[in-house]
Amino acid sequence: MKKKINIAIDGYSSCGKSTIAKGIARELNYVYIDSGAMYRAVTLFALNHGYIRTDGALDDQGLEKALDLVLINFRYNTDLAANETFLNGQNVEREIRSIQVSNHVSAVSNVKAVRNKLVKLQRRIAEQKGVVMDGRDIGTVVIPDAELKFFMTADSKVRAKRRFDELKSQGVETSLEEVLRNVNSRDEYDSSRANDPLRKAADAITIDNTDLTIEEQFQFVMGHAMRRIDALQGVRG
Repeated sequence: MKKKINIAIDGYSSCGKSTIAKGIARELNYVYIDSGAMYRAVTLFALNHGYIRTDGALDDQGLEKALDLVLINFRYNTDLAANETFLNGQNVEREIRSIQVSNHVSAVSNVKAVRNKLVKLQRRIAEQKGVVMDGRDIGTVVIPDAELKFFMTADSKVRAKRRFDELKSQGVETSLEEVLRNVNSRDEYDSSRANDPLRKAADAITIDNTDLTIEEQFQFVMGHAMRRIDALQGVRG
């Protein structure tokens, strides 16, 4: 049996990290963990329980006290061939992708107690190896010892158009201008936040997918993954 590795995929919002991560996990028969979905679920909880006020201000202390009431897990949907996110027993996969959640998720992600709770859970999952995890700080903070790391980026206008098309296909009403504002604000917030800011790990491989197809990205990542897995067999096999 081949040794398993952990693969960390970090990068900016709407870069297609989850699409590639899901495909790689499926191809390798690994576990896919969408860390961003976890932060989105906490953000949805905060919105639903009034910890994000109507003026957009976040009651981080109130949210911190309520974190023990937040239970997040993933369940595999055989029809979709993908994991779906559950918050306190309810399927919230659609709700967490809304523009309203997107507008607040960076602020919620910056709450230290939220990060501590979710990072602890993510590390526990990764202990067994065979995990593909995407997010903002996977290769730098969550699993810095991952055997393979990637950092994805793309032109912000291209990312906004991709996100807009995705939302439109889901029946979400918004504008390209609003999505672009959201992408740019999240880039700035994620890169400058006090707790575990978005940055490229020193040993991460950069993928600028502005002009790359999904298939080209998939083949690039799979090529590196197979070489790393094969090299591991030679060392430990």
